[in-house]
Amino acid sequence: MTLVLLIIAAILVISGIVSLVRGQLLMGIALIVIGLLVGPGGVSIFT
Repeated sequence: MTLVLLIIAAILVISGIVSLVRGQLLMGIALIVIGLLVGPGGVSIFT
């Protein structure tokens, strides 16, 4: 389960960075924050 959360968090953060580069500031910040919340190192919303 931890590995799945880590992969999901990494995908969210990477897509957030890509959104920031494309100029979608709000969507990029939202994806990064959600990725950090889901990740096992952060405050996981699944536990």
